[in-house]
Amino acid sequence: MRNSKTCLRMLASARFLGSLWSMKIPRRAFVGSSLAAIAGGPLIAANSKLGPKVRREADARAKPPLVLSTWPFGKPANDRTLEVFRSGKSGLDAVEQGVRLAEDDLSNSSVGLGGIPAAHGVVQLDACIMSGPGHKAGSVAAVEGFKHPVSIARRVMEETRHVMLVGEGAQRFARERKFEEGPAVTPGQKAAWENWKKAQEAEKAKIPNHDTIALLMLSPSGDIFGACSTSGWGYKIQGRVGDSPIIGGGLYVDNAVGGAGATGIGENVMRYCGSFLVVEFMRQGMSPTEACLATLHRIASMDPKGYDLSINFIALDKRGRFGAAGTGQGFQYSVACDDYSKVLQSPGVTQKPVGPLGGNRL
Repeated sequence: MRNSKTCLRMLASARFLGSLWSMKIPRRAFVGSSLAAIAGGPLIAANSKLGPKVRREADARAKPPLVLSTWPFGKPANDRTLEVFRSGKSGLDAVEQGVRLAEDDLSNSSVGLGGIPAAHGVVQLDACIMSGPGHKAGSVAAVEGFKHPVSIARRVMEETRHVMLVGEGAQRFARERKFEEGPAVTPGQKAAWENWKKAQEAEKAKIPNHDTIALLMLSPSGDIFGACSTSGWGYKIQGRVGDSPIIGGGLYVDNAVGGAGATGIGENVMRYCGSFLVVEFMRQGMSPTEACLATLHRIASMDPKGYDLSINFIALDKRGRFGAAGTGQGFQYSVACDDYSKVLQSPGVTQKPVGPLGGNRL
């Protein structure tokens, strides 16, 4: 039995060393982390070269209930999440209602029916939701004409054997359950779309930036919940689906470890199962910020564009620690607990600006 345990430990250590090698970690950090792994100790060495600023942010912690979300526009959603939870509702109810608030904000053109239309002139929405207890998930994509895709995703999770519904099937599912409908495109969105088409025909069109809301919650009982919603890439090809509704891409929750969410260009995240990878790094012993940074380095080591990507992560763990990181400077995220509700700045792995606010602007 003892020999079997030794073999398993050596195998785990070998896999970890291969993981570190693929990330191109500096030699000194590599050796320190490797020795810690072989000794059966923590997988992050004290000299892991994350820098003093990152170390301070990596140590951030709050007593649950703790809510974390992407961008400054996530702050009202966080506050709403805590309000619902304090009223006696479940953590799942709370994260759903928090994201619904963002979906209702028509001034935010990256979430909900206020979002930028797809190339065919109609807004298409994606969303997902996860419950740590039972490891349950629901998702919808390319939904047109409904106000709250996150709530539709929850019903998929609770009322079907499936995880994801898309397009007309998701809309039929929502219509049969009498979900609130809304305009697939507003006059303002239509005018912006027509201007975009003219610019495209003149070969002068600029692809707008885009964002999403990913929201995570740690309850006092230690349960973790998450939800994510977006209108996706502005003027995207009809039917395009990004990372936001993909379990393990734009959102992932593991009730034994923690949760993570992503924002940025979804194609950069979903090819690498980004949020899942963040949670797995936390499982190895990394703090949330360390796990976000490690995931960015891993992706950059594999992607032909290296660090020239638009990716940002948020994460929290079972211990109440939280953090975030992005490929560039300027990614802000929101955090709320019983003691405060505020917007924080995350570390970036390059000097390229991300932009301070998030959210498309028509």
